[in-house]
Amino acid sequence: MHVAHLSLADFRSYARAEVPLDPGVTAFVGPNGQGKTNLVEAVGYLATLGSHRVASDAPLVRVGAERAVVRAQVVQGSPADGERRQLLELEINPGRANRARINRSTQVRPRDLLGIVRSVLFAPEDLALVKGDPGERRRFLDELITARAPRLAGVRSDFERVLKQRNTLLKTAALARRHGGKGADLSTLDVWDQHLATVGAELLAHRLDLVAALQPLADKAYEQLAPGGGPVGLDYRSSMGEEVLAGAAGREELFQRLLEALGAARRQEIERGVTLVGPHRDDLLLRLGPMPAKGYASHGESWSYALALRLASYELLCADGGEPVLVLDDVFAELDARRRERLAELVAPGEQVLVTAAVDDDVPGVLRGARFSVEDGTVVRQ
Repeated sequence: MHVAHLSLADFRSYARAEVPLDPGVTAFVGPNGQGKTNLVEAVGYLATLGSHRVASDAPLVRVGAERAVVRAQVVQGSPADGERRQLLELEINPGRANRARINRSTQVRPRDLLGIVRSVLFAPEDLALVKGDPGERRRFLDELITARAPRLAGVRSDFERVLKQRNTLLKTAALARRHGGKGADLSTLDVWDQHLATVGAELLAHRLDLVAALQPLADKAYEQLAPGGGPVGLDYRSSMGEEVLAGAAGREELFQRLLEALGAARRQEIERGVTLVGPHRDDLLLRLGPMPAKGYASHGESWSYALALRLASYELLCADGGEPVLVLDDVFAELDARRRERLAELVAPGEQVLVTAAVDDDVPGVLRGARFSVEDGTVVRQ
């Protein structure tokens, strides 16, 4: 799968941009702050419905514009096997519902685009996977889960909705207790517990399956990037406690254990006004040798670990069928010469590789292909 044409309207710094793309390697080269990352961010947005740089949609719309449009022609298959071309369009409307189309005439939900474009992004922000908060690692897992099974976008949305409703109820009860007023009506809390345990068990089951699948691939990728520096290990840390999660088999058992954990935490949750148990409180522990990577790994080791997680994601998506677009956003400038060359050699065979760099010298020689100059809001093929 590859993106054959990218079209932007009022997206980030671009009033208009038309960028024809080929399979293989394409590099966008130009000074910092000229819009290189904006181009690959648009591809990533079509793949995930989110940005790797900001949490909300508002910054994606050009200043002074009401909305932004990202449009891409996507090619799946090959001429020998019979190509399939689709035109995807996503209209970004901050503060209102976004709109999506497939092949212009078919209006669909934005999440129906998930799975058509799949991408794996390497970016300086990836260092947060190792050094950052648990939320960074949960997001990594959930975005990869959705890339593998787009229907799980609905499960994630349902979980967030149920969690929000349950937290509202708990917060109301906590405020009432603190102000000495009449206790809030908690008669519906059991119902919300059932809902949270149902969708939470579904999400948790997929996370556990994903971690098990990623483990050997991440260890292999780390060895390729930093021979002899591992091994690496991935351990899922549940807010229910490891002894509760241990031995759980299947969604039904996870549902029961999550429901029991919610019951056990109820008194404390009412006092604090927040849900304390569930996938939203879990973490992915990254080990390097016998020690946790966070706090113990050097800067270079942390970079290798983050890259290994992305390479493992790429291998997993390829195994599911169809290569994702590889995006390397200003990564090579962050790496020493050894890691730069090893990473370049590993990604070079990808069906489509998009690279951004400030200068030509930052792009390793093995990544030969098309070059675009990006400067002053213009994108020109060299």
